[in-house]
Amino acid sequence: MTTPGNAEHGLRLIPFHGLRYVPERVGSLAAVTSPPYDVVVRPDGVDYLESADPHNIVRLILPQAETPAARDEKAARTLHDWLAQGVLSADPEPALYVYEQRKAGLLQRGIIGALALSAAEAGIVLPHEDVMPDVVTDRAGLMRATSANLEPLLLTYRGDGPAGAAGVVEDTAAREPLLSTVTEDGFRHSLWAITDPAELAVVTADLAHRQALIADGHHRWATYLRLQEEHGSPTPWDFGLVLLVDTARYPLQVRAIHRMLRRLPLAEALAKLEGSFRVRPVEGPLPLALEALADASERGNAFLLTGDGTFHLVTDPDPDLIERTVRHDRPEAWRRLDATVLHASLLDALWQIPDAPDHIAYIHDGAATVAMAERHGGTAVLLHPVREEVVRDLARQGVTMPRKSTSFGPKPATGLVLRSLD
Repeated sequence: MTTPGNAEHGLRLIPFHGLRYVPERVGSLAAVTSPPYDVVVRPDGVDYLESADPHNIVRLILPQAETPAARDEKAARTLHDWLAQGVLSADPEPALYVYEQRKAGLLQRGIIGALALSAAEAGIVLPHEDVMPDVVTDRAGLMRATSANLEPLLLTYRGDGPAGAAGVVEDTAAREPLLSTVTEDGFRHSLWAITDPAELAVVTADLAHRQALIADGHHRWATYLRLQEEHGSPTPWDFGLVLLVDTARYPLQVRAIHRMLRRLPLAEALAKLEGSFRVRPVEGPLPLALEALADASERGNAFLLTGDGTFHLVTDPDPDLIERTVRHDRPEAWRRLDATVLHASLLDALWQIPDAPDHIAYIHDGAATVAMAERHGGTAVLLHPVREEVVRDLARQGVTMPRKSTSFGPKPATGLVLRSLD
């Protein structure tokens, strides 16, 4: 995406001394990586990752302790120890990093760097989702304690050809990488450093005209902005760690984020929909039921509810319910989003469930959502992904979607490169 105005009002991505694992000090690079913090299903996922290697990055991004303050202190102490022991080491030259993810027919490349922060009103970095204040507070405590950006956000922009930053990315990826590792999910992750002043200048000049969309990491971006305000300027807190992907060359996949309602049994959830939505049973197993959801989503709002081994398609909301429960000061495209209708009409009006962690779990994987609902006697609410062009169009209008509306991917692995702010 290209920004209006002059080059001074675009993206400013600067090199940094990347903190990286020293391969000789860990079992394997794959064993110390993790998905982003909000994708790890707790506590099972944390326990599994911690057991993969004593130095797995999950010990920094999701430290385990009784209180938030104790967790933050534990992460800071762990990071300090790993640096002192040579488990992590800073690269000698500041660099931008080309990052590649490859699996079967999927290839994604982008640039990791420290991006100058800007408010949404500046129109340089566009958020598309609301955030939850308690999550921002949690992430701020962790970043404050460790004085580090532990994992890159995923941002997208639209390039306009093979020259400029895109050319530098492709040329760099033809060289020998700094590291290459295959994680358990089958993705090969490779990293290269860009340190040549001429190549850095090309990237800088190209991105200076660009506008980016936050694909993944709204809470961490909001955290960056909060900590920048705390520290004042100019400081290293004026920048935040990001992965920038040119989606004109490497289109992202867009997936839904599902909800698991901890305290609402499926039978009760379905009973409360009577007269307000059309509810009909659909055949399982889950992949087959998701096909029915995809078909129904082409015609309007649709949700798949399960939790006891049966599957129920929820469609055709009562127009009077939508009129009464969905706010009117947003574009019609926003008012008709599945996430909008879910939160305004179902969660708030019909089910009366607070949007709080002890009531609602947000889970990226459909099967994991179903398994958790069955384990807890709750209700899994599965959604169909929104189209990327809808996300971009709303973001350009300055309209944010309900939180946890989309999951763009593939997401960068956490642990390949970190950024210290000290």
